[in-house]
Amino acid sequence: MVYLDHAATTAVRPEVVADMTEEFGHLGNASSLHGAGRRARRAVEEAREGIAEALGATPNEVVFTAGGTEADNLAVKGLFWARHQADPNRRRILVSAVEHHAVLDPARWMAEHQAAVYEELPVDEVGRVHPEVLRAAIERDPSDVAVISVMWANNEVGTVQPIHELAAIAREYTIPFHTDAVQAVGAEPVDFAASGVSALTMTGHKIGGPVGAGALLLTRDVDPVPVLHGGGQEREVRSGTLMTPLLRGFATAVRLAVEEREEHASRLAVLRDDLVAQVRAAVPDITLNGDPAGRLPGNAHISFPECEGDALLMLLDARGIECSTGSACSAGVAQASHVLIAMGATPDTARSSLRFSLGYTSTAEDIKALGEAIAPAVERARAALRKRRP
Repeated sequence: MVYLDHAATTAVRPEVVADMTEEFGHLGNASSLHGAGRRARRAVEEAREGIAEALGATPNEVVFTAGGTEADNLAVKGLFWARHQADPNRRRILVSAVEHHAVLDPARWMAEHQAAVYEELPVDEVGRVHPEVLRAAIERDPSDVAVISVMWANNEVGTVQPIHELAAIAREYTIPFHTDAVQAVGAEPVDFAASGVSALTMTGHKIGGPVGAGALLLTRDVDPVPVLHGGGQEREVRSGTLMTPLLRGFATAVRLAVEEREEHASRLAVLRDDLVAQVRAAVPDITLNGDPAGRLPGNAHISFPECEGDALLMLLDARGIECSTGSACSAGVAQASHVLIAMGATPDTARSSLRFSLGYTSTAEDIKALGEAIAPAVERARAALRKRRP
């Protein structure tokens, strides 16, 4: 098997497995006051401190969640509710047009059910939000903006956003700024305090940690209304029993990802460039989507003219090569990528695209296997499409 879908999920690191396995051998609820509970609480707080140190935050800014989707929902919904309750005039939610559905869908839901006003920030042809676009959107009426959300790096095409500049504009107008940094942690230099954002989403399973553990980093001056109510855990922002073994593994994954980031990113960028070169040599008329320079080191999002991405994916899968047509959270949905459409691509182009994403287990042999398989797969996919057309 050649696995080229690390943006969807990546292998759990052996060090993480070892830490979680040890922790699963202990009994205790971190909210209990007896000895077993205190031991579990100590493990949770050590995980919180480790994540905070790795990402330029303070421990009380780390709110644990079950993953990126929950953290995004808590940021979008919770910050909107808090701002709207304080000032009913604040109804606008500004999000980039290329956000993950974990941000887009809650923002749209708020517009349908909570009297919010949903507004998308347009992007350029590489998927970037320009600072002047955000400023213009705010200045139409700064008093009615409740929250802004722009992802740090795009999960489909890999374009990295100018987060520091965007967050600085939001601060000028004292508007909470949230960023989904799920794809950025471990690939880009992420420093919560230096970034100037109010809230930052991250998750474990993109960086060698477990599925089911994530976090929302929150500055101390923002206080979102909870989405979950129950036990009052996590600053009374996110109730629920803390999963101690997963959080310990999550913290280990974050520490290793940040410690190894520069070497890891450099290695992946070399592999990615080789991947694009080999695919282009085999299929000269491809298009590389996203920013050719300002992109995630392990991302190569490619359009194959006169192909259907789903068909091409299955043909490669039959050869033991696993990739994606886009976000795994939208898998099985027969529609063009909203990211590519927002970038100006036609629906046919959007449906002809594949995402190849690399991780710490990727090798040169993986790239060679793709290079050998891609031309025959494209030829078969094109032939199948021609047969179906009148």
